[in-house]
Formats: sequence, structure tokens, C-alpha cells
Amino acid sequence: QVQLVESGGGLVQAGGSLRLSCAASGRTFSWYSMGWFRQAPGKEREFVAAIRWSNNSTYYADSMKGRFTISRDNPKNTVYLQMNSLKPEDTAVYYCAAGPNLGFLNREYAVWGQGTQVTVSS
Repeated sequence: QVQLVESGGGLVQAGGSLRLSCAASGRTFSWYSMGWFRQAPGKEREFVAAIRWSNNSTYYADSMKGRFTISRDNPKNTVYLQMNSLKPEDTAVYYCAAGPNLGFLNREYAVWGQGTQVTVSS
């Protein structure tokens, strides 16, 4: 089974950018579709973006389209989330997840990282 470790979170001003990384170890990383989710205080975990393992096709939640970009580097066993034009409402713990098929729901992913905090100040 693959293990995931996120990094790259931090404090940024509104309008700024951050790039999150998710390093995978264990089973063959390239066989997994990868997703990013986030959870703000008092809210449910929500889908952010995903990338399919077979053809690298990408999918985004509507509120992230045009601002966030998901990508993967299979030789480095890493998936990235580039976040631009950040808003205070993007403040959350961001999680990466791995699953056999691309999905938009939490339950479709079998493996989760520990999360990384992103805080956007106004």
C-alpha cells in the first residue's frame, strides 16, 4: 500500500500562491489516481482536484478552476497542487489521497496523507 506525506502549506496573504506537494512511498505510485481534498474548521472535507493515473486527465471543483492546478511527477512519486489567487475562504487543511480510480468523493480514496495547513489572510 502507498503512504502519503503532504508538505508546502503555510500562511499566505490573499492573492498569493502556494504549491503543495504530496510524496508517495510504497506500492507503485503511477498506478494510483490522486486527489486533493480540503477541510475547513467546522466543515466537511471537500473535493479540490484529481488526476487520473492512466492518462493524467485532471478534474477540479468549480471554485478552484482557473486558480488551482494539479500535476504529478511519476518518477519522483509526487503529486502537486499549485494554488494561485488564494482567498481567505481557501483556508483549510489540505489532504492528498490515492485510489485505484479517479473519484470526487472521500470514500473513493483508500489512502490519505496527514494533511497540511493552508491559511490565507485577508
